[in-house]
Amino acid sequence: MTYKVNINGEVRELDVPEDMPLLWALRNELNMVGTKFGCGKALCGACTVHVDGVAQRSCSLPVGSIGADSKVTTIEALEKTEIGRALQQAWLEEDVMQCGYCQAGQLMNASALLARNPKPSASQIDSAMAGNICRCACYTRIRDAIAVVAEKGTANV
Repeated sequence: MTYKVNINGEVRELDVPEDMPLLWALRNELNMVGTKFGCGKALCGACTVHVDGVAQRSCSLPVGSIGADSKVTTIEALEKTEIGRALQQAWLEEDVMQCGYCQAGQLMNASALLARNPKPSASQIDSAMAGNICRCACYTRIRDAIAVVAEKGTANV
């Protein structure tokens, strides 16, 4: 079946089974490889994208469940938002990354958090980011980078 999905502001046609996870549609059908495969069970967060601004695990989200009017945002479009640019800069300034594999999902989840709560507390950051696993254990630097953006406000970063 053919689905039309708005991905990063562009309507894309996907001729895939309705139960194909969005992750595989992005990576294999559209060659958008920024979104990573982690556990395949929505447990690690490496595959996080936004659907209508809400962080979702694309490895367990069937293409057929995405509404025709829904908007999917992937890591490839994160820099198009003020929050995304601020987070990417803070990630560099706080030297967050080690291997970098989980970072796309971390950034997508962090940007969804800051979009709904521009000034989260440390415990709110920890709670929101708890579902994103980092094998390198960069959790303190991830929290610090998010806190920097929250503290400065995105307009001043």
